[in-house]
Amino acid sequence: MSSETHLGPILTAMVTPFDDSGAVNEAAARDLMRHLVEHGSDGVVIAGTTGESATLDDEEKLHLFEAAVDELGGRATVVAGTGSNDTAHSVHLTREAAARGVDAVLVVTPYYNKPNERGLRAHFTACAEAAGDVPVVLYNIPGRSVINLEPDLLIELSRIPNVVGVKQANSDMDAARRIVEESELALLAGDDNLLCPFAEIGGAGGITVSSHLAGERMREVFEAASGGDSERARALDAELEDLYSTLFIAPPPATIKAALGELGFELGGVRLPLVEVDEAELTELRRMLDALRPAVAARD
Repeated sequence: MSSETHLGPILTAMVTPFDDSGAVNEAAARDLMRHLVEHGSDGVVIAGTTGESATLDDEEKLHLFEAAVDELGGRATVVAGTGSNDTAHSVHLTREAAARGVDAVLVVTPYYNKPNERGLRAHFTACAEAAGDVPVVLYNIPGRSVINLEPDLLIELSRIPNVVGVKQANSDMDAARRIVEESELALLAGDDNLLCPFAEIGGAGGITVSSHLAGERMREVFEAASGGDSERARALDAELEDLYSTLFIAPPPATIKAALGELGFELGGVRLPLVEVDEAELTELRRMLDALRPAVAARD
């Protein structure tokens, strides 16, 4: 079955810039959005995990959604992170994001409270109904939510009219093939190193973090893999393995902001309980940037 989506293959899970006081820096957010779209990203995910959604309040999230739609509307995709482990809260954010004109919403598997399958069906159905005509992308990340959305359940959820895709942060290739072959869901890589293998089996792209730095190169990987040139795709992807791994030597909001800082962006720090990178981590990020310099986009 189809695994295509109109959202675009390279969607960057964007960090949220803060100013010196720790408040959201809208001007820096707009600047970063433009840079990402000009360097390989088809769109951005706002207030996802990498955007520090856990420590953004609703007013901050909704303001960021509005800014993204105003900045990118009509030329790039804006996906709003609206999911949580509280269905009523997720429904509220989803409804408000849809009213602000976002192109899609990303709804994560409820974490910590561990609902059963009936609860998961009810949760995602409520969020989809709140979205109205706005497309919904499910987010399957068992490493954070404990629960894995099994292929049978994803296939069932795909029958909800506006559920269009799944961000799959799960390396089970058999499950990935079933999603592509037995559902209409767009399969989106939820881990950067899954972009290439998922594209080879018909995946629609990825929601990635390394595209903050190498969006154009990641687009080349996707286009080669989805076009059947696996040899070229794997060679290009291998060149990015250092980037993929180094961004996870500390929680990615911190590493991404530090790396982008080396490239001329002023994005502020991170909110507790996250902390900024230490000197050893910064040294490793600098080493990675030097090694990948031809593939990395500095600030224009």
